[in-house]
Amino acid sequence: MRTGRSVTMLTEGTYPLVHGGVSTWCDQLVKGMPEVDFHVVSLSGSGREPVTWELPPNVRRHSSVPTWGPRPGRDRPPYGRDLRRFGDAHERLLLSILDPESPCDFGESLYELAALAREGRLSAALRTETALRSLLATWTMPHLPTAAAAPTVHDALTAIDLLEHALRPLGFRVPGDSVAHAVSSGLATLPALAARHFDGVPFLLTEHGIYLRERYLGSRREARRWPVKAFMLGFHRALNSLGYRAADLITPCNQYNRRWEERGGADPRKIRTVYNGVDPHAFPHAGPEPDTPTLAWCGRIDPIKDLETLLRAYAVVRAELPDTRLRLFGPVAPGCAEYATRLEKLAAELGVTDGLTFEGRVTDVSRAYAAGHVVMLSSISEGFPFSLIEAMSCGRTTVSTDVGGVREAVGDTGLVVPPREPEKLAAAALTLLKDDERRLRLGELSRQRVIDRFTLRRSVDNFRTIYQELAGLDVYEPTVETVTDWTEELRDPWYRAVATDGTGW
Repeated sequence: MRTGRSVTMLTEGTYPLVHGGVSTWCDQLVKGMPEVDFHVVSLSGSGREPVTWELPPNVRRHSSVPTWGPRPGRDRPPYGRDLRRFGDAHERLLLSILDPESPCDFGESLYELAALAREGRLSAALRTETALRSLLATWTMPHLPTAAAAPTVHDALTAIDLLEHALRPLGFRVPGDSVAHAVSSGLATLPALAARHFDGVPFLLTEHGIYLRERYLGSRREARRWPVKAFMLGFHRALNSLGYRAADLITPCNQYNRRWEERGGADPRKIRTVYNGVDPHAFPHAGPEPDTPTLAWCGRIDPIKDLETLLRAYAVVRAELPDTRLRLFGPVAPGCAEYATRLEKLAAELGVTDGLTFEGRVTDVSRAYAAGHVVMLSSISEGFPFSLIEAMSCGRTTVSTDVGGVREAVGDTGLVVPPREPEKLAAAALTLLKDDERRLRLGELSRQRVIDRFTLRRSVDNFRTIYQELAGLDVYEPTVETVTDWTEELRDPWYRAVATDGTGW
């Protein structure tokens, strides 16, 4: 029997293995519902990654599902009728990915492969010659765009290998008495999709960034040939749409995400926007500004944060206000050491190293926001960024790129500019650095906006209600007001135990 008190939280590359905005959100949600038992299932690389968060007592279990490393399940591939069964499902899956005109249904094919994954037979099946020949035959069909690129056997081996690793989460079984909560689209939805299809487990999907958009952005940096990229992007596109259609409820963290989800095939009646929140007591007003003009940035050093644009903007600011400093707070994201080195070289080329400091991880993020006159955000993709609403709660105004839910968060309390345009980012920063009265007034309005709209208590309570509804304890009838605006008057004390203490970066 489902009571809404048991949740399987499905993550990919975030909580509880790495720090960051999404991980902070997960930790807040878990700590904010001590009465709910959580089973956290993290999709990881090898499965041996250490847990970097201190898990609260109501996380009854943590499971790591490695997408790489040793092949799961049986070593021997299926044969006879089972191999033919796999071959048929695999061929239909390939057609649904590669041929838009094909009548083959991606979902039906995926669920057939999920049944094999649950038997421990899928990974070995995808390593067979049957799988390889099927892909070679499909993407060289004359009417498909991939045929013109003359895909090779090596391309096919690469694509099948990537598909095998991507589908490994299909074999994980979500407990039948829980609510499956995938905290991103993409691979984290695979166990939830299978659980809903085979066992009727309610499926909740939350998106912070737009997973599919980030796959497209990331593919530009990959060295693989175009047929492989086209195949994997087609897979992610089909999986993304299936997740939108199959989820019982979708909870984007902003209206920008909601629009993407509707375009991706989600039923608008199944979408409910729930904004991220912070505790204004954990992020109090930062007080006096530093003596030296300073721009502050806080986050993970990662290409998606586009710190090259921020450094170039800083160089423009320095040309006009030579004493200005730029302080970057936060760790280097896993796998991004080369990117961090590239930033240091760029800073040297721009001649700004004397005013720039990489501060690393901080134990109190509020002090990072207090270190600047203006808090900067230069990302090319965001959901509803914690760094913005945390900085706003600290009474600091912001200059941000117009991505994701940034404009919804900031409103008229900060300046928003197009992404990847350092001159405009610099101009906005200079505008605020030169106008003390406007900057301080916007800082006060920023904190009030957080208190009025984006509190942690409100966000956690909304998800508590959602878990109960999906477990069948209540029926929710959305109205226009509740979909577009979750503001309500707070009467209860803040969730002190829930609020991040700033160790999430």
